[in-house]
Amino acid sequence: MTKTGTLFLIPNTLGQCETQQTSLLSNIIPDAVQQMSSQLGYLVAENAKTTRAYLKFLAQQHPLRLAMQEIQIQELNVNTPAQALEGLLQPLLQGHDVGLISEAGVPAVADPGANLVRLAHSKGIAVRPLVGPSSLLLALMGSGLNGQSFAFHGYLPTDAALRAKRIKELEDRSRKEKQTQLLIETPYRNAAMLEALATQCQPSTLICVATDLTLASESIRTLSAAEWKKKLTTNQAPDFHKKPTVFLFLAA
Repeated sequence: MTKTGTLFLIPNTLGQCETQQTSLLSNIIPDAVQQMSSQLGYLVAENAKTTRAYLKFLAQQHPLRLAMQEIQIQELNVNTPAQALEGLLQPLLQGHDVGLISEAGVPAVADPGANLVRLAHSKGIAVRPLVGPSSLLLALMGSGLNGQSFAFHGYLPTDAALRAKRIKELEDRSRKEKQTQLLIETPYRNAAMLEALATQCQPSTLICVATDLTLASESIRTLSAAEWKKKLTTNQAPDFHKKPTVFLFLAA
């Protein structure tokens, strides 16, 4: 019986800019992870084109084991039907190692790759997560909020009334459980999210805005809802339009 391969969970950078300089890449992605990424002949990625660009960049530091055109990249994204996952595991079942790589940060966290990982476990395939940047954990570390108890909720409703209702629910939970709440938003709606948090939360609730983590433009700021509201009314909003941002809050 053929021994199955290992599914490696490969972290990606959280953005371009300085991370696209080979001399600084090891500050974001450990050298051992770069070497492993360059040796795989099979990859599952959200976008084949951007993944090939990332591999080309890695090759400046670590020569690829195969020619670029020989590396097989299959796509797994929000549009991938559940029945297609079995096919993505075939190289693993045939004994080949496969890398699962996200567009940004670590795979399988706020990422469609989680479904593939779960299926791999059900098939007895070894799963090995590799070290790399997680915007959620970096934001939590830098926020000064409770790192002992926290919950990630992904995206809130885009409808203003439903979003306000959800924020109130999460703030109540945060207060009762002393739990930090983490959220993300489509970057062009960052301003609307911060305004909703500042106006819907109690004045004493602490809100952190963490933007462009690991990049030269990184910004992490924690203020009370009342302080954020004052900044918004005096046109002192953070520079985060269309920039990846994590929002965190903790009720007093």
